[in-house]
Amino acid sequence: MTYRVCFVCTGNICRSPMAEAVFRARVADAGLDGLVKADSAGTGGWHEGEDADPRTVAVLARNGYGIGHTARQFQPSWFSRLDLVIALDAGHLRALRRLAPTEQDADKVRLLRSYDPAAARGDLDVPDPYYGGVDGFEECLEMVEAASDGLLAAVREQVEGRAA
Repeated sequence: MTYRVCFVCTGNICRSPMAEAVFRARVADAGLDGLVKADSAGTGGWHEGEDADPRTVAVLARNGYGIGHTARQFQPSWFSRLDLVIALDAGHLRALRRLAPTEQDADKVRLLRSYDPAAARGDLDVPDPYYGGVDGFEECLEMVEAASDGLLAAVREQVEGRAA
């Protein structure tokens, strides 16, 4: 049975597609391709149908990640098919938990940086780089990469637990 993870930010053109691309690479490197699927969405539909922000694509490409992405809005009905919903900041976390049809679904929502043992516990947000320069996208990638190993370890534990 496939373990499904969805990364969620505001418009699904910067942070969440970046997190999706990095996590997919980690999953592939770990040999879990057939067992773990990742995608992404936004809390709002402002950019539905658009590609990822060109700065996201450029920063990912410079760091060896590929991306093919079309923005979409997260739907509450998706909770039933997802195992984990990863919010990129506290605002997304609150919004997603409000959308959750059940308490069990709300429990599926986690902050990405909560998987980074080096992250300061008081601030687990990945800042939105949209209104800034490329430096913000580079900083976003660093945060995403730092949390992705811990996220992969947690997902691997769940996947192996299912197989047992």
